[in-house]
Amino acid sequence: MNHALLFAAITSIATTLGGVLASKVKDRLHIILGLAAGLMMGLVGFELIPTVFDENKSSFGGVRVVGLALVLGFLILHLTERLFATHEPHESHFGDGEHHSHYAGRIAAVAMGGHIFADGLGIGVAFRVSNALGVAVFAAIMVHAFSDGLNTVTFLIKEGIWSSRTKGLLVLDALARIGGAAVGSYVVVGQNWIALYLALFAGFLIYIATSHILPEAHSRHPSRWTLVATIFGVLVMWVVVASGA
Repeated sequence: MNHALLFAAITSIATTLGGVLASKVKDRLHIILGLAAGLMMGLVGFELIPTVFDENKSSFGGVRVVGLALVLGFLILHLTERLFATHEPHESHFGDGEHHSHYAGRIAAVAMGGHIFADGLGIGVAFRVSNALGVAVFAAIMVHAFSDGLNTVTFLIKEGIWSSRTKGLLVLDALARIGGAAVGSYVVVGQNWIALYLALFAGFLIYIATSHILPEAHSRHPSRWTLVATIFGVLVMWVVVASGA
C-alpha cells in the first residue's frame, strides 16, 4: 500500500470513530471542530496556496488559473448546498417540532460522502507533489475526518432516520476516502492539472471550514475554548509545514 492509501485508510478509521461517537453522545464536539478548522486554514494558507502558485504559472483572463480554481472550489460547494438544501442554518427552526423531508438527511449524508471522496483525492494528489505536502494534507484531514463521521451520523439522527441500514453510510464514507486516494495516486495527469485540483481542493477546505465547521463549533457552546482550539490548529499546521520544508 502506498503512503496515500495508508494515510487515507487511517483517516477513514477516524471517520468511523466520529460516527460511532455521534451515535452515542449526539454532540458535535466543538473543541475538535475548532481544531479541525484551524488545521484546514493553516494547510490552505501555509502549504496549498504557495504550492499551487509555484506549480502552475498559467493565466486566463488576466488572472492566475489556480486562483480561479480556488474560487471555483468554494463556489461549487456553496451552489451545491443551495441547490440541494444540504446545509441548514445552525439555529434552524427544524428540530424544534418541525420536520422537513427525510430525504434531506440522506442527501446531506451523500453530499458529505462526495466531499470525503474529494478529501481522499486531495491526499493522493498531494503525495504526488511531495511527501511533505502529503503529510500536511493528512494532518489537516485527520481531525476533519473525525468530524465528517460525526456530522454524517448527526445529519441522520436529526432527521430521525438513524438505523442499522443507514449505518452503512459510515462504511461508504470510509471507502470514499480510500477510493479518492487511489484515484489521486494512480490516474496519470500532468503537473499543471495536479496543481489545479489542489487549488480547487483549497477552495473546498476554505468553504467547509468557514461555512460548516466554525459556525457549528460556535453555535451552541462557549466560544473561548473553540477559538483557542482553532488557533492551536493553525499553529500545529505551521509546525508541520515548517518541519517539512
